[in-house]
Amino acid sequence: MRILTIGFTHKSAEQFFGTLERAGVRTVVDIRLHNTSQLAGFAKRDDLRFFLDRVAGIGYRHEALLAPTEEILTGYQKKAITWPEYEERFGALLRERAVESALDPAGLDDTCLLCSEATPDRCHRRLVAEYLQQHWPDVEIVHLL
Repeated sequence: MRILTIGFTHKSAEQFFGTLERAGVRTVVDIRLHNTSQLAGFAKRDDLRFFLDRVAGIGYRHEALLAPTEEILTGYQKKAITWPEYEERFGALLRERAVESALDPAGLDDTCLLCSEATPDRCHRRLVAEYLQQHWPDVEIVHLL
């Protein structure tokens, strides 16, 4: 099973959609808490759904179960909590939500977890992928840059 991840920040539409297409992504799973912001540009929820289908024949779905809470996200953005604290709190949230049981692994094969961060190192998409890898057998993680 292959779970991919991507962030849209610092990417042109051509880079973003081309990368997804070349990687063979079947569905983009949007795991952002806020996916309708004007700052998202081409990655704004409704526009993204349209572009993915029209440009690359890729499906789209939003999975709020994999998004942080407003408290965790805002705490990190406003520097009230550190990245290690964010990781700890978000990990506890994934455990509390029991996402490994709530989601169907087959429904995530060849899907790409989407968030805004340019790289996965300090992004919750990496934490989600690693959490699922720990709970489901034979998960390969591919971070698209």
